[in-house]
Amino acid sequence: MSDRRQNPPTVRLRRLAAELRRLRSAAALTREEVSEATGINGVTLYRIEKARARPQKRTLVTLLQLYGVSETQRLDLLAVQSGSNDQGWLRPYHSELPEEYTAYIGFETEARTVRNYESLFVPGLIQTEGYARAVIKGVLPTASHKEIEQRVQARMERQGLLIKEPPLQLWAIIDEAAIRRLVGGPTLMREQARHMLQVTEAPNVTLQVIPFEKGAHAGMTGSFVHMDFPDPADPELVYVDTPAGDLFLEADAEIRRYKSMFERLQAVALGPDDSADLLAMATEARD
Repeated sequence: MSDRRQNPPTVRLRRLAAELRRLRSAAALTREEVSEATGINGVTLYRIEKARARPQKRTLVTLLQLYGVSETQRLDLLAVQSGSNDQGWLRPYHSELPEEYTAYIGFETEARTVRNYESLFVPGLIQTEGYARAVIKGVLPTASHKEIEQRVQARMERQGLLIKEPPLQLWAIIDEAAIRRLVGGPTLMREQARHMLQVTEAPNVTLQVIPFEKGAHAGMTGSFVHMDFPDPADPELVYVDTPAGDLFLEADAEIRRYKSMFERLQAVALGPDDSADLLAMATEARD
């Protein structure tokens, strides 16, 4: 078996898959009926609709003819298909990173807004290099030096999204535990807190902290990221990192659930100014 990995899905490939699922549903056809009418293999059709395979142009044309789409829509979807393999940015060494992480990098690169809740970690987009290295070493104790440095480099490069034009809009909410845990020691945590205060001065970055005194809250079940994209036609995405594996969620019900959860966390967290005060106090406490 070949060990060459497939390219991770792109936003455009997900958009194409979602539209093909919608068109088939609107035509009241099952995958079996589409396969019988077109001769397209059922497994191939399933993979296309799950964004696991990029359809060939002739396959896409056949499907669109069956679904009776307009000429304007046909041209639009063919344009999406032609660019569906384009990765936002993937450095050569990224091929050695876990496939789920490279997929996440691709989606994050193309996102317009990232809403990130973290219960235990400082969000990757606002980590210092020292904090990132300490976290990765702690979470992946068996990783080699090369693997650790690749992940640190990828994390630092990702932060360029906050200063590009137009910049990524980041709204981060963290539990107070993320700034109280001494990752790498007091000196490193002072640097991390000061870095967060500096980064959040930018108009495209908002940070809120949920203080311990708030008690139990909806985010205690775990961290997550919700992304949306510049083109409204591109489906929103939720990413959840779990011990059992990384999950990419895109069903409407899941998107609504996590959006609602993020709104509840916004309400329970301190406002940005009070959150900055808490960060400043945390810094002073370690001086």
